Amino acid sequence: MLARLEQAVVLAWLTALGLAVGLPWHAGQPLKAMWCGALVLCSHALWLLLTFSLMRWRNVDDPAPRASWAQWLSAWWGEVKAAPRVFGWRQPFRSNALADFLPQPASRGRTGVLLVHGFVCNRGLWNPWMARLRAVGVPHVAVNLEPVFGSIDDYVACVEAGVQRLQQATGLAPVVVAHSMGGLALRRWWAEQGDDDQRVHHAITIGTPHRGTWLARFAMTPNGRQMQQASRWLQALAAREPATRAARFTCFYSHCDNIVFPPATGTLPGADNRHVVGAAHVHMADRPEPWEELLRRLDRAPPDGH
Repeated sequence: MLARLEQAVVLAWLTALGLAVGLPWHAGQPLKAMWCGALVLCSHALWLLLTFSLMRWRNVDDPAPRASWAQWLSAWWGEVKAAPRVFGWRQPFRSNALADFLPQPASRGRTGVLLVHGFVCNRGLWNPWMARLRAVGVPHVAVNLEPVFGSIDDYVACVEAGVQRLQQATGLAPVVVAHSMGGLALRRWWAEQGDDDQRVHHAITIGTPHRGTWLARFAMTPNGRQMQQASRWLQALAAREPATRAARFTCFYSHCDNIVFPPATGTLPGADNRHVVGAAHVHMADRPEPWEELLRRLDRAPPDGH
């Protein structure tokens, strides 16, 4: 569903670009055509500039290190480049380009990886990860969380199906890597397991609003409202989780995350919270730190998966 929606958005953007350039050009106004085309081309950069400005304003009193202007600008530019690759190519047109990788019998006895995307995303976000995992022979499954604009509660079955596939193929509990809202989907699924921590070897979250995000106050969808700071949904989720659960998480967050802010909202009390310097929200998934942590966790995975 999301791929088709984003295909329509890309088509609309290209149409707007064509009209912005073509109409003034045919009217004998080439300079106006260039300016109009530049405005359409830069529209996503301007939108990101707004979110980065709000982020910098709200981060003033956060305990995370204050981003310098150079770090802020570098993170903005990184996101300007990363967002079109994800939302304009990988997700709308390449979400099924790479299949899940569960070779038999090679998967047996080798810890697998479950990849869980975030809000308004699909499995195409993980294409670079899937290519690298396949290259080193690591079994993996990347899920699509649907309905796209439903409740996070609706994603329990999807996460369960992914975990089951990996357990059946490998005989071991997987490492779960989740971006953004995907980390909350993982926690919500895990809450259904009660005190059973053995179905996941370790969890790695990237830019997850574990304590909500200031930006979600403008949310219109059920899953967006659930990510509001101190929402009833987040409080109920935390109340269901065993006190020891957070120790199974490594959480990457950043003082330049333009979606999950202030930065402390990306941390989970009791987890191994790691600050990524100068990383924006989508671009953080392509940073080396989470990938390197995954490789370390796979190396540490004991033969029995516990």
